[in-house]
Order: sequence, then C-alpha cells, then structure tokens
Amino acid sequence: MSQILHTERLMLRPCTLADLDAVHELWTDPDIRQFLFDDRTLSRQEASDFLAASNESFVQQGYGLWLFFERSGDASGGQSSTIAGFSGLMSVPDQSPSVVFGTRPPLWGRGYAKEATAAILHYVFYDLGLDQVVADVDEPNTASIHVLEGLGMVPTGRAVVDDRPLLYYASQPSR
Repeated sequence: MSQILHTERLMLRPCTLADLDAVHELWTDPDIRQFLFDDRTLSRQEASDFLAASNESFVQQGYGLWLFFERSGDASGGQSSTIAGFSGLMSVPDQSPSVVFGTRPPLWGRGYAKEATAAILHYVFYDLGLDQVVADVDEPNTASIHVLEGLGMVPTGRAVVDDRPLLYYASQPSR
C-alpha cells in the first residue's frame, strides 16, 4: 500500500519510476552524493534499480522511498512541482529497515529532512507496526547526525568501512 503523507510544510508521496530523471539529477548532485553514495556518481540504471526496489518494498512491506515537496502557504494546500528532497526506509537483509534522506541543497537548513522523516517514522511505527528502524551516517556528516538525533534516534555503534568512519543509530516507537 502506498501512502501519501502530509506535514505542516510538506507533502510526501511514494517515489515511482516516472520520477527517475528528477531523482537521478538529485542523487548525482555532488553535495548529495558526497555522503549518500560515498561520493560516487550513480548511473541512471542504478538509480532505476533503487526506485524499482522501493516500489517493490511499498508493495511487500508498505514502506519505501518518498519524495517530498514544499506545500504552498495558501488555502489551496497545493505543492511545488519541484522535488524538495527524499526520505524513507530501505530494506536491508537480516536487519531492521534503514532510514535514508536528503534535501535539495538550496533548501538545506529549513528542517525539511527532519520533518519528512518524522512523518515517515510515525507512519511506519504506528500504522505499519514496525518495532525498530536503523540508520548509518558518515561521521563527518554533522547535518545528518543532527537530523537523526533530533528524531530521537540513539547511537548504537561506530565502525570504519572502506576507510570511511560510520556512526550507527536506532529508533523504536515511543509507547
């Protein structure tokens, strides 16, 4: 089941293969890929594979990757047609789903990643009944660490993977 979510400032909708061009452009932005893909430029096919996996995850588990858009401040409640960012959960074999998010660089500092991810976590914890999600973040990525900690995620460990220091986080629903 796909789910459209709303926050005070954002509208979130599941990402589809029709979004490939816009998502690939966002994911190949040097400021986004620096930490998301270990500074590797993702091919269009790899981006397509990610979106296909997300679509399958929505069908199988009810979650995947959402795109978020700024909502207009007027009474119409419409939204911008430009993607402001992405957030969601990716299935990881033998572990809890992993949180992933990113915001278009000109919109950094507005709290959109936290707002969108908070809406998704509420949905997966309280509507889908997940009992835990995890995240890993590059240690130098202080902005994403701030988002994770602002969401109430707690550190669970640290490792160096491919010469990159990673921090691990987890979150459970509050009861």
